[in-house]
Amino acid sequence: MRAVSDLGRTSGGRARGLRLRAARSIGWRLQVAGTRMGAAAVTAGEVEARGESLDASALLRNGWTAPAVDALFYYPDAPEKLYQIQQWLPVIAAHGGDINFGIVTRTRTSWLELMRGELPAPSFLAASLPALMDLYKVLRPKAIIYPNNGVRNFQSLIWAEAAHIHVNHGESDKVSMVSNQAKAYDRVFVAGEAAVRRHRAALVDFDEFRLIKVGRPQLDLDPEPSIPASRRRTILYAPTWEGEDERNNFTSLDRFGVAIVTAALALPDVRVVYKPHPRVVISQQPAIVTAHDRVVAAITEAQRRDPQAGHVYLPGGDILAVFPRVDLLVSDISSVGLDFLYARVEAPIALTDRRTDRATLQREAPIAAAAHVVDADSLDSVRADLARLLDADPFAERRRALRHFYFDDVAPGESTQRFHEALLQVIAEHQAGVTDMRAIAARGTWPPQD
Repeated sequence: MRAVSDLGRTSGGRARGLRLRAARSIGWRLQVAGTRMGAAAVTAGEVEARGESLDASALLRNGWTAPAVDALFYYPDAPEKLYQIQQWLPVIAAHGGDINFGIVTRTRTSWLELMRGELPAPSFLAASLPALMDLYKVLRPKAIIYPNNGVRNFQSLIWAEAAHIHVNHGESDKVSMVSNQAKAYDRVFVAGEAAVRRHRAALVDFDEFRLIKVGRPQLDLDPEPSIPASRRRTILYAPTWEGEDERNNFTSLDRFGVAIVTAALALPDVRVVYKPHPRVVISQQPAIVTAHDRVVAAITEAQRRDPQAGHVYLPGGDILAVFPRVDLLVSDISSVGLDFLYARVEAPIALTDRRTDRATLQREAPIAAAAHVVDADSLDSVRADLARLLDADPFAERRRALRHFYFDDVAPGESTQRFHEALLQVIAEHQAGVTDMRAIAARGTWPPQD
């Protein structure tokens, strides 16, 4: 692979050839708001063309025009976690035009997968650290936004001229929602007071000034319902995945999933929808695979026996688009339960606890106070409990209070506004700091002279 520094010494004809090959190799894949981009607008931090690597500076020398990018969403990981950045794409699309967004990925497989859909902003591939730094040098982003705590976020944090903002990919009471890595970012955007207290309970010597409450912009979206209306009452079972380790494992699927779905299917006048976390579908854990297969089989068989029921397994799609037609949610400690709390505060929730530890659940997940708990102690009565929740809801007032606690009770549309206003404010403050930093660097850092 030829070094970038060698490209400047190639002949004009050779440079033109590389540019054309780069255009053929990636230009056709790139989509911005559904429009195919030509060679002059190829936007990649690193382009592979017949075994050679071109970084952003080389592309500029070869005639590429870099788009204006103020805020860059950063995704460092493999394709199976792309849902973490994909849920932010509608938020990017909803901005008012005063911020130019971009997306950078660090693996070619994720970049190509992302290109399969329509994107609301230019997307860049920067697989190596030199390519990433060169991309930043060319784009000069004012903010870099992180939807997770990927290991390679640390490489991006090298760039001092942009504000580094962590936004996560959901609001939940999972342990993984708070990390000591939060100390590395200039700001951390969170949903509401619950997240502030979560950080306070988990971190030492953390400056809460970094936390900015913006609500949950994704919940401002109003997607078309993805399932048809039904005269039946609809129960949605939406388990999370098994997590990276046991500490972050909150799934009910392997322990209670089959019993929950069997009980729901046995209720009269009920439609059952099964929509697991995207990583359940690709899980390699035998217990998860077995339980998932059994749940899908039960849903399929029940629908075969009663074609009018509408029972359905949804392996993909936006779960927010399912919520409008749901009368009862059964879920785990995850963002699904809290998103449902905001979007459908009038509808009851059954919350699972795989550890059957009510005291810990109540302490670590406030939503448990406004939900029926399904655990090993209550599993035998789950059919009767679900029926009771559909007929009489004892938790309605508690849910309304907790909605305010988790989301500051923002009205629809206000989270997106808060997000963009906070982003503009952080950019302005950081750019003022960059100006001061440059002035100090220009003067030098020698000690004062007598």
